[in-house]
Amino acid sequence: MNYSTLLFDVDDTLLDFQATEEKALKALFKQQGVKLTPERKASYKTLNHQLWREFEEGLRTRDEVTNQRFSLFFQQFGKIVDGLELEKNYREFLNQGHDLLGNSREIIADLSKKADLYIVTNGVSKTQYQRLGDARLTDYFKGIFVSEDTGYQKPMTEYFDYVFARIKNFDPQETLIIGDSLTSDIKGGQQSGIDQVWLQPEGAKEDLFIQPTYKIRRLEEIYSILEG
Repeated sequence: MNYSTLLFDVDDTLLDFQATEEKALKALFKQQGVKLTPERKASYKTLNHQLWREFEEGLRTRDEVTNQRFSLFFQQFGKIVDGLELEKNYREFLNQGHDLLGNSREIIADLSKKADLYIVTNGVSKTQYQRLGDARLTDYFKGIFVSEDTGYQKPMTEYFDYVFARIKNFDPQETLIIGDSLTSDIKGGQQSGIDQVWLQPEGAKEDLFIQPTYKIRRLEEIYSILEG
């Protein structure tokens, strides 16, 4: 193995967040008596992505993102809602989603015998812990670092400093981060001096400003990197 410490993102790396989000949004919109059309879903995802990007950049707090996104979204359609209440309901739906991405559990189970695995994820602690537990992934990791618990988020170097300080015998030369986000996982890894694997989503466009150490399309391709 070329790397002894592997840092894994969660959503769209190990768990299929797209499937989980789809179910949660359908349930929430049904509760509100609003049809989730493709146009509305696209509009929500654009807004949500922008808000989380601002969180990554330190322009918004996590609570500002989660507690305001639905009120901001429905304002676009002239509907006034209680953003806090909708977030609570959405979170309950979201917590139930633990769809695995491909054969990620089998891969993680195997890799846990060969290296030290850790979770590095932005998001809400209760949600991430529940989803990882329901997906039967938790026991394979030596540590789980959720941004809400650390006080920082990817790609901030403070987040990675927090993580590195809690990894026994940490060696940046033997550490690899694996994730689907160029702006949080890959950028964060670069800024913190560790190699990165971009799990490139299907159809994703290249970003010339952020070049990862490695690129893969499916998680199982990581073996070619680890075994050199």
